[in-house]
Amino acid sequence: MKSFVLTLSCEDRPGIVAAITTELADLGANIAESDQFWDRVTNRFFMRIEFIVPVETTRDAIANAISPVVNRFDLKTELTDMSRRKKMIIMVSKFDHALLHLLYQIRVGWMDAEVVAIVSNHEDSARTATHEGIPFHYWPVTKANKAEQEDKLLALVKETGADLVVLARYMQILSDTLSKRLFGKVINIHHSFLPSFKGARPYHQAHERGVKMIGATAHYVTADLDEGPIIEQDAERVNHSLSANDFTARGRDIEARVLARAVKFHLENRVIIVGNKTIVFNR
Repeated sequence: MKSFVLTLSCEDRPGIVAAITTELADLGANIAESDQFWDRVTNRFFMRIEFIVPVETTRDAIANAISPVVNRFDLKTELTDMSRRKKMIIMVSKFDHALLHLLYQIRVGWMDAEVVAIVSNHEDSARTATHEGIPFHYWPVTKANKAEQEDKLLALVKETGADLVVLARYMQILSDTLSKRLFGKVINIHHSFLPSFKGARPYHQAHERGVKMIGATAHYVTADLDEGPIIEQDAERVNHSLSANDFTARGRDIEARVLARAVKFHLENRVIIVGNKTIVFNR
């Protein structure tokens, strides 16, 4: 048996679930997981179905079987063979907590992915890449060479067949052109203080301001800086007894966890982008 995931969206009307599941049943498919959501405001219907089929069943056979339903309900669909391990490029600057957490979660099997490259504008993570047996690319970025380095990234995505680029505290802003070309394929993590406490040492700034909550946000990268569709967030209460270093430590821990969850949701096709927000069928 092998596993597939079908995600779909359309205008809501009766019979969609029945029609899809009937076609899958006729193929001998066994549904392992099913989630759906009706947005009452827009009257849009969203669904994710994970199912297993006999190993000889091809993706084309599934697509052909459901095509009458797709046409009947004007479905926007994505059908993914989950037996193919997805590939990702991780980009990092000096702080490597999010990178290390991703690598660990892959190593222990909680996340199923292949890291095909680590890219950095600093050399700090070269030893980590060597230890993990992952190609390391040291690409310093300046105003003069930024376009050239982004062209190299696009070439690397094509060369490796990467499905996803993860900005694991990569402290460089991607150009509008690159953000548009890779829309839906780049995930970023940042502290949730934005637009407050920008720049260096945000947790120290927050400590000086006496904030009572710290957190992190993982989102898809768009041309609008740090305003892409949000995938995952988390927060934690803090108080006056904690030092600025305590804030930083807790913040980095939240960042690493939130980014890992967002990446896992993406890899498992649990995220549907809808304008400037997302539908996330998480477990």
